Parts: sequence; C-alpha cells; structure tokens
Amino acid sequence: ITAFDLERTIDFYTRVMGMEAITFAGGRRGLAFGRQKINLHQSGREFEPKALKPTPGSIDACFIKHHTAGFEAYRSVCEAVPWDELERQSERSALYAAALDELRAHDDVYPCACTRREQDAAPTGAGGEHVYAGTCRDGVPADRMERTARAWRLRVGQVRIDWCDRLQGPQTQDLGRDVGDFVVQRADGLFAYQLAVVVDDDLQGVTDVVRGADLITSTARQILLLQRLGGTIPSYLHVPIAIGRDGEKLSKQTNARPLPALPLPALLAAWCFLEQPMPGGSGAPGTTAEFWQWAISAWKPARLPPVSMLLAPPAFRPDPSGGV
Repeated sequence: ITAFDLERTIDFYTRVMGMEAITFAGGRRGLAFGRQKINLHQSGREFEPKALKPTPGSIDACFIKHHTAGFEAYRSVCEAVPWDELERQSERSALYAAALDELRAHDDVYPCACTRREQDAAPTGAGGEHVYAGTCRDGVPADRMERTARAWRLRVGQVRIDWCDRLQGPQTQDLGRDVGDFVVQRADGLFAYQLAVVVDDDLQGVTDVVRGADLITSTARQILLLQRLGGTIPSYLHVPIAIGRDGEKLSKQTNARPLPALPLPALLAAWCFLEQPMPGGSGAPGTTAEFWQWAISAWKPARLPPVSMLLAPPAFRPDPSGGV
C-alpha cells in the first residue's frame, strides 16, 4: 500500500481493522493480519524491492469487518459459505482470460496503446466520465507503436442500453456517446472491474444485484458485456449512498468516522437510514445475531427511498478534526 500519511494509515488499520503494526529491517513499516503482511510505502519514497509475487488475499481485510458485523456469504438461498472457502478474484484470472478470448474471437475487443494521462485529457460525457475517442480502434497509430504495453478495449459502437432499476426506475445510457470503447484488460495485465464482475456474477448464477447507487453508471457496460458473452442479465437495485454535508460519499478517504467496536448500533443506524421498519415494543434486537435473524424477514425494498444519495446520520459523518 502506498500512503500519503503512514501514521494515520497504521492508526486506522490497527484501531478499526484489528491489524498489527510491524517494522521491517531498515525501519520500513507494515501491517500484519494472520499470516498475511502488507508493506507500507510512503508516497513519493517507495522502496525496493517490491513483492515480485504479491500474496493473494488482501481482500481479507474486508472479511474481518464483515465477519464481526455478522454478514454471511451464501452459495444459494439456503447454503452459507465459510469465509475461508470464498474465492478471490486473483484466483480466477483464467476465467477472465477465457471471456476475453471469446470477445477477441468475435472481434469485440482490440489492443490499445493509449495512456491513462491521454484518456484523462479526453472530453467528459453526460455521466462525467472521459469518453474514449477511438484512437486505436482501427489499429495503433504509428506514433504510439513503440509503446509495448497494450490494454484491451471493448468495441462499443453506437449502442443504447435501457433497463429498469427496481428502485431508481427506468434507466438509459448511450454508451458510444457517454463512455466510448472501455477497457476490459489493463495494460499491466490486470482484468478490469467491469469484465471481472460480469464473469463472476454470471458463472455464479447471480439473479439479483443490490448495491450502492454510485455504481449505477457501470450497469450499462455490464449489461453490454453480458450480451456480448451470452450471459443472463440480472435484475438491479441501487440503494442510496450515504454522503456528508459536502456531498461526498462516506469513506475513509473523506475522513468518515470508523465503525464502532460494537456493530449492532451501526447496523440499526444503517437500517433506519434505508427507512426500513423497526420492530415495536420489546421486539428490538439485542444482539447482532438477533438483528440479522429479524432483518432478513423484515427487509422491504418497497420502503427504500428512491434517491441516489442521502445525508448520513451525524454519528457517521466525517470527523471535523480531519481524523480517521
């Protein structure tokens, strides 16, 4: 991890995520959780050597918090999956490569030598994203042939995607105008989020996607990929995201307060934030386990506020002192 402020980063991961701060030879800093170790690099002063073969499992940091809050992963409606049996995307590269090969076989993708800086200089579309101009669509230009790294982009063409979100209502996006040809494999070899999530969901037979409304702009691209790959398009429900008074989404980058050590108050606050019905009288859950047992049956999507963002409860808004 490269961080601008090592001490604040260490403080967050040790205090909130339960990791252990460690010091390597030469005074280098790091974090440990279980058998995994994370090197911390000071921004602008990254050290060598970096890991030649990074250990898969960085997502375990998220599992720690999910487990303490009582979340469960399910293979089907009635079959829970132990956390240690969950697959990491770093272990599924062969599946993503097979999907890319299928797209390549139908000439749906092409190699691109454009840099991120060049793309960031492109005009923005209606959704606020930089629209790819198609520079490499008909072949890499001569002035970029010396660049050896190649990303792979999906040929979008002139296509409009229409779908109906279960909460946000009818949606439409002209992908050619608003996004352009988008990356499905980066120049460094990593597979892009859009391709990975589509392959994962389709192979797992996912029928319903419920996520934050900040991802609604990704939906049209994912539907197009599913169409090109012959997958099944799920239903989508995008819940409102929590924002601070400045309009920014709550996150550690915007100094949102960490989750409390006891998860039940935070779960109840999130439940109320989504305008879900609270039990009356003495029926309020007293433990995390009781909360989930009650919440699964009480969940009512029809009561969700049909907006993309809502002001977060005061207890979770960014710390005015700037602390994490």
